[in-house]
Amino acid sequence: MRRDTIFYKLFKQFPGLLFELVDEPPAEAQNYQFESVEVKETAFRIDGVFLPPANAVSKTVFFAEVQFQKDEDLYHRFFSELFLFLYRHSIRYDDWSGVLIFRSRSLEPSNPAIHRALLESNQVRRVYLDELGDLKQQPLGLGLMLLTNVNSETEAVEGARFLLEQAQQQSEQAIIDLVTTIIVYKFSTLSREEIEAMLGLNLEEEPRAIRDAKEEQTRSLVLRQLKRLLGELPDALLSQIQGLSLEQLEALGEALLDFSSMADLEGWLQGQPRG
Repeated sequence: MRRDTIFYKLFKQFPGLLFELVDEPPAEAQNYQFESVEVKETAFRIDGVFLPPANAVSKTVFFAEVQFQKDEDLYHRFFSELFLFLYRHSIRYDDWSGVLIFRSRSLEPSNPAIHRALLESNQVRRVYLDELGDLKQQPLGLGLMLLTNVNSETEAVEGARFLLEQAQQQSEQAIIDLVTTIIVYKFSTLSREEIEAMLGLNLEEEPRAIRDAKEEQTRSLVLRQLKRLLGELPDALLSQIQGLSLEQLEALGEALLDFSSMADLEGWLQGQPRG
């Protein structure tokens, strides 16, 4: 499951959600803007940056990292990106805070000693999803986070139905869409009808969440096939593939079986209508 995509959607839709994990959230927490930021002149991309509103009294920028697999270089990368961002934007902000969200404590880098001064400071918070408790006891936003961490099919369906019921009672359509998206990622082989039955939904047409998930899964599969067939793709071709619709991606998945060179891919893309 593409949890980085799920958390991007979560934070983009509800930027205030991060501050439910922070001990002392800023007064303007609900007005922060979430962005995925590329730091120029490097290969660094910061997954989650929460920017304070322009009129904030204290301009504290928050950095978030979600980790669902072991990465021994995580702290090296996270703090390097963080401080490089602050260097590039030194006059805009007067403080910073970092939040690292782990699936479990076991996924932390094995030797954090080199970063102990930062990790033990009040500027860095480490959160372990499997230690937050039952998702039914959490606010809806945190419940969504915990749903991404459920591995049991039975528990995932039970948790999803509970969140859907709560969201429907509160008329939170964005929550309903995100629950549906998470379940689609978890059970990517199921049809719309099967997902409807699983969640107890009655959908007259395929919801955007399901279509978006299908499109991303298809694009990811096509890119893997192209890489295996042709090697690394130039940025220009990658950009064109990113802009293809679901129907075009499915067509490309069939057409690539006959490709023998990069020129074949270029020719196929040139023949596609631009949206």
